[in-house]
Amino acid sequence: MPVNFAPTAERLSRAAWGRLLWWRFQLFQRYRHDRLVLEEVAGHPIVVLPQVINPKLFGAGEFLAESMAARLVNGSTVLDMGTGTGLAAIVAARQVARVVAVDINPIAVRCARINILLNGVEKRVDVREGDLFEPVRGERFDLVLFNPPYLSGTPNGLLDRAFRGGDVIERFALGLAEHLTPEGFALVVLSTDANTTSALDAFRARDLAVTTVGTRDLKSEVLTLYRIGRHTLNQPRARG
Repeated sequence: MPVNFAPTAERLSRAAWGRLLWWRFQLFQRYRHDRLVLEEVAGHPIVVLPQVINPKLFGAGEFLAESMAARLVNGSTVLDMGTGTGLAAIVAARQVARVVAVDINPIAVRCARINILLNGVEKRVDVREGDLFEPVRGERFDLVLFNPPYLSGTPNGLLDRAFRGGDVIERFALGLAEHLTPEGFALVVLSTDANTTSALDAFRARDLAVTTVGTRDLKSEVLTLYRIGRHTLNQPRARG
């Protein structure tokens, strides 16, 4: 029986890229991490405060912002969960009338408010501080955006919450359905660096359908954008 070495070769290649990118970060980009900097991300000026993840250095936030535009429709109400700098909320507010942005990190909440003012969308975006769905209790949305912390382990400080979330994905999956409108859905970014199977199983265990809608290869990891809702992308809602 022939032996398939492709998965091992791919893992080795990604590990090598990861090491190379780590050295590039240490040599040329570290001054932009956990520092006060101004970036241009997805065509928007974004101020990044210390203790807030820089979406230009870590590509998942930019990937989500660039991917979601075609999935927004006029009249949509949008929840940007774990808003960070507010980037996804800003992109959404260019197209819809109401966006709520939530983050547990009080510095991220401050950062998002600065960027919302900087980008002129303050009349459409409401930024709230709190843990997951707690700040939007009783509210429903047509679209929920989430770039979750998908590394394992307990976070060490505010900034590390953007990388390590403990049981955040499981708790997000538990509360998602009751915050979606009947036709609503979530767009969630996950990485090959995460336990993707476990994360997706958490949604399926709540009878939510999972559909892949896009990927981005960052050499050291692959980001995948998932659509998660009560029915699949091409499956109409059952009517009684």
